[in-house]
Amino acid sequence: MSTPTVLFVCVHNAGRSQMAAGWLRHLAGDRIEVLSAGSAPADSINPAAVEAMAEVGIDIAGQQPKLLSDAAVEKSDVVITMGCGDACPFYPGTRYEDWKLDDPAGQGIEAVRPIRDEIRGRVEGLIASLA
Repeated sequence: MSTPTVLFVCVHNAGRSQMAAGWLRHLAGDRIEVLSAGSAPADSINPAAVEAMAEVGIDIAGQQPKLLSDAAVEKSDVVITMGCGDACPFYPGTRYEDWKLDDPAGQGIEAVRPIRDEIRGRVEGLIASLA
């Protein structure tokens, strides 16, 4: 069986989608290819998201927000959107899920931790659904 590809998309690709990608890389290893992108990428990763993930031993500090491309969507078996609305291109045959999550932008670490933990649970469910 080929390796499934999962694409996480949010507007700025600086918080939620980066944390989700970090969790998926950490929990699934090389069993799942992980991509993330944003419809309007920020200049850098949200420092509170970096800190929250570092607390659980996952380093996302080296990641860079990327612009969402049709090619990334087309390549993906599953596209997880997080508040990007109509900016996400749609391809028939691709599985889409929309995760309603609070936006960590501008939030302190105390507000970001529960978002991080909720993302972990959703990623664990995603892995189970792809296994």
